[in-house]
Amino acid sequence: MTINALFQETVAAHGAKTALRYKENKQWHDISYAELNRRVEIIASAFAALGVRKGDRVALLSENRPEWAITDLAALSLGAIIVPLYPTLPTPQVAFIVRNAAAKLFVVSDARQLAKAMASRHELPELEHIVLIDGETPADSPDVVTWATLLERGAAEPLGDRLSDLRKDVLPDDVASLVYTSGTTGDPKGAMLTHRNIVTNVDYALEHFARQGEKVDEKDTFLSFLPLSHVFERVPGYYLPLRTGAAIAYCEGVRTIVDDMASTKPTIMVCVPRVYEAMQERILAQVEKLDAGKKAGFRKALESGKEYAEAKRRGGMMNPMLAMQHALFEKLVYHDIRERFGGALRFFVSGGAALNAETARFFEAIGIPIVEGYGMTETAPVIAINPNRRLKLGTVGICIPGGEIKIAEDGEILYRGPNVMKGYWRNDQATHDMIDSTGWLHTGDVGHLDEEGYLKITDRKKDLLVLHNGKKVAPQPIESTLKQSPFIEEIVLIGDRQSIVTALVIPNKGRLTEWAKAENLSFDGEEELLRRPEVRKKIKQEIDAQSGGLADFEKIRKFTILNTAFTVDSGELTPTLKVKRKVVAQKFAREIAAMAGESE
Repeated sequence: MTINALFQETVAAHGAKTALRYKENKQWHDISYAELNRRVEIIASAFAALGVRKGDRVALLSENRPEWAITDLAALSLGAIIVPLYPTLPTPQVAFIVRNAAAKLFVVSDARQLAKAMASRHELPELEHIVLIDGETPADSPDVVTWATLLERGAAEPLGDRLSDLRKDVLPDDVASLVYTSGTTGDPKGAMLTHRNIVTNVDYALEHFARQGEKVDEKDTFLSFLPLSHVFERVPGYYLPLRTGAAIAYCEGVRTIVDDMASTKPTIMVCVPRVYEAMQERILAQVEKLDAGKKAGFRKALESGKEYAEAKRRGGMMNPMLAMQHALFEKLVYHDIRERFGGALRFFVSGGAALNAETARFFEAIGIPIVEGYGMTETAPVIAINPNRRLKLGTVGICIPGGEIKIAEDGEILYRGPNVMKGYWRNDQATHDMIDSTGWLHTGDVGHLDEEGYLKITDRKKDLLVLHNGKKVAPQPIESTLKQSPFIEEIVLIGDRQSIVTALVIPNKGRLTEWAKAENLSFDGEEELLRRPEVRKKIKQEIDAQSGGLADFEKIRKFTILNTAFTVDSGELTPTLKVKRKVVAQKFAREIAAMAGESE
């Protein structure tokens, strides 16, 4: 099946049902599947009138909104290849991707994104038209077409029955999208994902849930928060609900996420661990403001919830006293917290990075299990998912139906299945390096399978720190553990070719400020606060407190506190919020060298 056939099936079966929900002027508006299809047909006709044909690349630079889905489905209807870009990308990266993809058409959301396109317009000889969704055409830009004009042209020149034929001309092994990797090292590469890659991944994920009696269907509502340019949002959070007739509600942003959840009442949400951690931190920060009695009551409820969840996972007879206690706390605590998130959540889905086990236990305790999965852009994206009725915390679950996982001799995770990409766009060498002659994709991740087939990721193959004495340190699990401290916002371990492990620490300045005031420390601004020896001692205490389970050679011996933040715009983070270790090492080379010198 193709994405086109998938969409047409759903329109036929659920035409009157809500497909998309979006907020405009603080009011929610719904678009039915039938109406979505009508708008897709108009835009597809307009794209065809602009010369878009099968195999042409259509770049898309926009925040999550109905026009994103309409552009995507319209381009795919013509057999074109959609090239999504993160809205946060700076102009040089936008130019690189659009140029590398040789896009013929470029759809942008607003004046800010248009400025990126226009700044690099002279570098894009194959680009014929730019479509602006919101705003007016600049007077000096005749090749910019507004969305309103596009609608008029599509209505005036409809493809009619020809569109059905064009959709049928698209084959399962045709490329549907070029999805460019985040580029933690070097330039991003365009993974060629076919219709078959994407649809089989959707169907395998649905089969995975169905096998355990967890059906996803037209009664569900997904909250769309991650950018749709992120393949993890695009497939499980967009094409999957599109397959089932579920509704998709577009969240406005991180500041409105809780309010949006309360008003749209989602049943499922796909997101990265950092968002769940932020939700947990927000709840715990509110608890800290309660009086001592209520604070103690919440902590008791949380511990009871964790114990109850653990007992359920183990199976067997439930302790009657624990069950009674859980029923009481359900009425007094858990229910009220879930109501803040809309009250209808069945489960969260987490991917894109390692989920901290404590965050998983927290939400499981209040009745919202987090289903952790694993995958990558090149596998469209899912490789493994935790069965949400047989969760095994600390793992990313079991292989999806139809796929195979094996562990190489050096510990690298290899995967093979019909969702593996066709290759990298115009980059045969990179394709050869990633996929071997027998079809195994080399993930670059290190891990192992347990006796029940659950996969545990231990680190990135290239991120392993090799100390002077030959000892190998996997930084990611250690960093994840250390970030459980409320005083540590971000931490990056350093140690490759060093004698000891050192670290760069970005503290949680808000928590430190509150602590410093409680300790009656005097300071004039954040910079002076971070220089105080008491703060350094506090951070060391936090690191030591979280390091009990580490081998001696894995422990941090030196650290530097940074008065900065890692962001996408400043280059330390990828659009999926992964740390670019190479960039961090280059930017803070002096601090790293100073720590290494101190250790000699």
